[in-house]
Amino acid sequence: MHTALIPWLDPETIIAGAGPWALVVVCAIVFAETGLLVGFLLPGDTLLVISGLLTHTSLVFGVDIWWVCLAIGFAAFLGGEVGYLIGHKFGPSVFERKESGLFSVKNVERTNAFFERFGALAIILARFVPIVRTFAPVAAGVGHMNYKKYSLYNLVGALIWGAGLTYFGFLIGYIPPIADFVQEYIDVILLGAVVVTLIPTLWHYFASARKAKRAAAAGADVVTDHEEAEALVLDPEVFERGPEDR
Repeated sequence: MHTALIPWLDPETIIAGAGPWALVVVCAIVFAETGLLVGFLLPGDTLLVISGLLTHTSLVFGVDIWWVCLAIGFAAFLGGEVGYLIGHKFGPSVFERKESGLFSVKNVERTNAFFERFGALAIILARFVPIVRTFAPVAAGVGHMNYKKYSLYNLVGALIWGAGLTYFGFLIGYIPPIADFVQEYIDVILLGAVVVTLIPTLWHYFASARKAKRAAAAGADVVTDHEEAEALVLDPEVFERGPEDR
């Protein structure tokens, strides 16, 4: 492998450093992306595909693909459950905060628009949309979506996204040219993954932070108060309809 390019991205180096905790680290990232409001800063889709691909080419986690898919799928489900419970417990006060790179009313409004368009199905579809998948569980909790219904949709989404994308990466390993390329140029692939997933997210973060600072310097109101937070709460009926009911 061409590890001289970026040694710290060599999976052998990462796995050696994490030891038996390598899969736990991946699961923690998946959990945080859907369970914590700051999770959108973490890589998602590409991480899952690469995890599956490396499981095929080098058994990178030391366990069979089914265990990898199960662990990642469970982490995705658990993250969604925690996000919902945070929103349900704290209600609109979750949105009562100062505009920053980590929080933006625009992100909440974008998530709400996703629910308005797809109804409860948004819980599943949001898994494939960066940023939205971070705010969707919280928005559902704040709006008091029926918990049993939410958990069912959350489970389906976690399996399709978490376990599904991971297994998709594993299947790619059956294509010899791709598998050989991965083994030879894994450091380049991981660098590409950072460019594709992390850099746009960081750009969004810093752009939001700069916008908030400029607004504050101009004397604009950059704090979401109680009334504004209440206005961000979705009507429960949104969670009861499907895309065709718009």
